[in-house]
Amino acid sequence: MHPQGEPAAVPAADPPGDPAGDAAAVAAQLAALIERVPGVAALHAGTYGDVRTYLPGGRLTGVRVGQPDEPVEVALVLGLGRPIPAVVADVRKAVATVCGDRPVDVTVADVIGTWDTP
Repeated sequence: MHPQGEPAAVPAADPPGDPAGDAAAVAAQLAALIERVPGVAALHAGTYGDVRTYLPGGRLTGVRVGQPDEPVEVALVLGLGRPIPAVVADVRKAVATVCGDRPVDVTVADVIGTWDTP
């Protein structure tokens, strides 16, 4: 039950083979993998807020999985603890575990931390 006494809405399951549902599932899987890459502080919406995948009942910011012929887009906030090229390479490897050799566009939208932080 919803706090106001109304039944909670249950999102309808996507039919098998539904491309939008597949993209949402892939994006959620990628987000979980990417967030575990050392040096990734957070996912980011991108400069214009367009790096996102719509999910049933919401959206996932920081990963965009479009059509199969389009690259996967990832936007990140990184910490200062590791070199940026190393983090980006690890993000690409994480995406490849799910998407194979599909192109990956990685945007580093921000870097956080201080220079004296390891």
